[in-house]
Amino acid sequence: MAHQQGASALTAHYTEHQANGTGWEYLVVTCQPRESLAEVRRKVIDAAEYGRWELRRSALYTGGVRKYWLRRRIMRVAKTL
Repeated sequence: MAHQQGASALTAHYTEHQANGTGWEYLVVTCQPRESLAEVRRKVIDAAEYGRWELRRSALYTGGVRKYWLRRRIMRVAKTL
């Protein structure tokens, strides 16, 4: 995704930490204070609906920067042949 002036930054982090081989894929959305809350909310809702992400955590930092952590399960497909 191209970074534009004033646009939210999206960063994907991949981790696997469960014993059975499945793990979680994380997406961190960082929003600047100049972005409207309605615009930020729409981006998070769109990621959840169309990317099958679920909101895991949100934080508001000093200065107005907001971060949202979304996650989804990594599905491993077993070979059938």
